[in-house]
Amino acid sequence: MALEPDEPLTQKPTPKNLETMALAELEAYIGELETEIARARRTIDAKRKIRGGADALFKR
Repeated sequence: MALEPDEPLTQKPTPKNLETMALAELEAYIGELETEIARARRTIDAKRKIRGGADALFKR
């Protein structure tokens, strides 16, 4: 079956129900999210450095 052009390649995760979480669970969840954000930022920085090097190499 072919993918439709507007169909996302990955499914977005279902948001957690924060109302049912205790304070400690919410704080732990925030910590997990902050860790994941930091990981994403490091990956972005690494990709920008690689792209900058490639741009400099192929610049005329």
